[in-house]
Parts: sequence; structure tokens; C-alpha cells
Amino acid sequence: MRPRFVVVGESLVDVVVTPAGETRRAPGGSPLNVAVGLSRLDVPTTLVTEIGDDALGRLVVDHVLASDVALPPGSIVPGRHTSTATAYLDASGAATYDFDLAWELEPRALPEEAGALHVGSLGTALRPGRDQVLALVEEATRRELLVSYDPNARPSLTPDPGQAWRDVREVAAAASIVKLSDEDLGFLTPGTTPEELARLLLQGPTRLVVVTSGGSGAWAFSAEAQVHVASRTSEVVDTVGAGDSFMAALLAVVVEHGLDDLTAPRLQQYVEAAHEAAAVTVSRLGADPPRRSDLPSGWPVVG
Repeated sequence: MRPRFVVVGESLVDVVVTPAGETRRAPGGSPLNVAVGLSRLDVPTTLVTEIGDDALGRLVVDHVLASDVALPPGSIVPGRHTSTATAYLDASGAATYDFDLAWELEPRALPEEAGALHVGSLGTALRPGRDQVLALVEEATRRELLVSYDPNARPSLTPDPGQAWRDVREVAAAASIVKLSDEDLGFLTPGTTPEELARLLLQGPTRLVVVTSGGSGAWAFSAEAQVHVASRTSEVVDTVGAGDSFMAALLAVVVEHGLDDLTAPRLQQYVEAAHEAAAVTVSRLGADPPRRSDLPSGWPVVG
């Protein structure tokens, strides 16, 4: 049986504005997208989050439950409005964001059935909710659970790169898997190469570091090896949720095949599998990660 992944972080509604000025609304937030992506890849998943008791909140709840993601009691907060992120798409499908967000996670414990924990994005960056996320990371560490982390930096909300980088280092120090984008790297520690970042982070419990570069592919690093893997060719509709889909697929593969023997061939296979999922997502409108049945037969191919 696959362990239950607990994903902790913000849920919100993406308000997407196209280059033509059309507007659509869809549930989003990096942690929510990762939770949905994991569940659609047949990994049992619980999302620890807070959602407003309003029409947008009901949209989020319906979306999450439709993908069989569990929501624990207390997820819907009376009197609170659901956060939004307005994404402005350019002609290439790339998105820039404007947020209306509050993050105030109430103290809670990890479910007893938790086998792994994923944290990231604004949930690990915005106080006071960040403090409760860190408490859950500490609990997972005590219980020797797998911890994964994707900072998914948002400079508009955490404009001080020095403080943001210190916050990232604190969480990364407890994570077995850390994924960043090249945009994260450019904001958090300008001038640092992916190789330099990996040498810095591959200490303590961290076994795998991945740096994604959009359509240019991704780097993966372990203590044993490093690889660069080109992205899958895909017709791009928009890029919303692509990095989250990559993250979810990477975690699903790790759940099946572990973090032992992270040689170059194994790293190559893990990243190729993550690219396959992301390629499906960018070919669709909005953050719509694939189900396992949407991927090639036998996915992931790991020898």
C-alpha cells in the first residue's frame, strides 16, 4: 500500500485573465494542486488547509473532493473569505500573479495514518500560518516521515529575498526532497547555479534536489549523481500548475521506488516521469493535472 501523503498549505481560487481579456475562475494554490495531482496518480492524499465559507470556498471543496483528496475537519473556516490569485497570461501562456491572500492555519497534529508530508509555497512563507506548518514539519521529522518541499517563491508577497532565503533554508534543512524553479533560484539567491544550490542543500536528510527550468528541462541532483533532462514536447495552452504537476508526479514516483540508489539512470527516469505529467498539464486549460490513465501505459518507467 502507498503511504498517505499529507499536503499542507494554501488553497485559493485562480482568476485567470487571458491575453484577450477573458476571465475564468478555477481552484488553485500550489499545495492544493500538488494534492490533487498526487491523488489523481493513485497516491492517498489529505490536504491540510483553510478555506473560506463562501461560494469560492465551495468551488475549492468540490474540486478537491472530486479528485478523492481528503479534507480534515476544520478546513472550512466560518466568516473567512476564500483567497484568490489573479493570473495574467501572456501570448506564450506564461502567467504573472496578483494575490488576495491570508494564511492563518490553526494548530493541529498530523493524522496518525500520515506516511509522508509535502509543504511549500505561501503556506511556508506567510506568517502566522508558517509557524504551524513548521510545527508539522518538526512532527514529521520526529516520526521519521518523508518530507518534501517546494518553496514556489512569490516575490510580490515576500519581497525581501534575504529573509525569504533564510525561511527556505530552514524548511529545506528538514526535507528529503527539495524542488525549486530557476525563477525561485534567481530571486532567492541570484547568481547561484543549480549545481551550487545542490551542493548547499544536499546535507542532513536531503537526498534529492531538483531545479526546473520550464520548457528547457530540469536538473536533478543526489549525492551520487546529477542529470539534466529535457522537457517533453507538448502544445502549450497555458503553464498554470505545470510545476505543481511535475512535483506531484515526482513524489508519486518516489513513493513507488524510493530514494535509494539515486544514480544517474534512476534520476533520469524520475525526472522523465515528472516531465510526462507536466506535459499533459500544459496542454490543458488551467491547473488540470493528469490521472494515471492519462499517462502512457506502464508509467512510470523505472528500472
